[in-house]
Amino acid sequence: MSSHFLRCALLVASALSWCQVAVAQDTKPDIKTDKTRQVAAKRIVFLGDSITHAGRYVAVLETALRIEYPDQTIPEFLNLGLPSETVSGLSEPGHAGGAFPRPDLHERLGRVLEQTKPDIVVACYGMNCGMYYPLSEDRFAKFKSGIERLHAQVEKAGARIIHLTPAFFDALPIRDRLLPDGLQEYRQPYANYDDVLEAYSKWLMDQRSRGWTVLDVHAAMKSAVLEARKNDPNFTLASDGVHPNALGQAIVAKPLAEDWGLELDAQGLPKHPKASELVDLVANKQNNLKLSWLSITKHTRPGIPQGQSLEQVAIQNRQIEQKIAELLK
Repeated sequence: MSSHFLRCALLVASALSWCQVAVAQDTKPDIKTDKTRQVAAKRIVFLGDSITHAGRYVAVLETALRIEYPDQTIPEFLNLGLPSETVSGLSEPGHAGGAFPRPDLHERLGRVLEQTKPDIVVACYGMNCGMYYPLSEDRFAKFKSGIERLHAQVEKAGARIIHLTPAFFDALPIRDRLLPDGLQEYRQPYANYDDVLEAYSKWLMDQRSRGWTVLDVHAAMKSAVLEARKNDPNFTLASDGVHPNALGQAIVAKPLAEDWGLELDAQGLPKHPKASELVDLVANKQNNLKLSWLSITKHTRPGIPQGQSLEQVAIQNRQIEQKIAELLK
């Protein structure tokens, strides 16, 4: 199971639930003196679309891990999310105003795996894969096929893969822009597009029966929105219906945090008096690496800034690491 191998990788003997209050100190394993385990994971690569590229949830997870185990060498978190990307290989007519088609993960996946050599891959796809059209068997089949290819290729490369279900599509804040069922073409999103993501999520969750590790981001986001709307009918985590705000990104992190035994507070931040500052610093560090590695591994998506060399990034990130270390003290 994923929680087992993550704990082994991080020298963690037991996990704490997302909803648990902090347990007494004497119930927590002393990882400093546990000589029976080895660090199995050196690098975790995150793949996905613009939601992953934004990266707040990746920064929250690394920060939480650093806070939980400040004296341990943790895996490197490498965010290689790419805006607009799909795993289905589909692109709707007029995407980006006709400037370019959606990039297909499979065009770059081989290079990413070969060059980054991850131990673990976390993949979150689906939001773009249905092209914001109603559910169709053909588009659904391409999503399934793309996920199957991704899963097989990651395992062939010797890495473990954790699948995240797609994020929640919130129709409420953009209801005036949405289109009804039955059209031939959708230059704006289908009104019930979240039904498509529900279907994609259910299929992914069903793959657990095959031994896959699948964590349900979609359900976490949807339930959070519906609960908040009991008090605020206009509540949303994504003002454009798609891209989560900071709280939404924290909720994307929730299933992974829970699976990895990391505690987050009610705002989705790690439990530390300087948590917000730490997340910002970690996000800056991750962004430097992200742009560098996106350039190194190459992609077809226009508009992504050229990254600096890894040598230049190492110099910048050493300074950031010093600030992180000071705050962790």
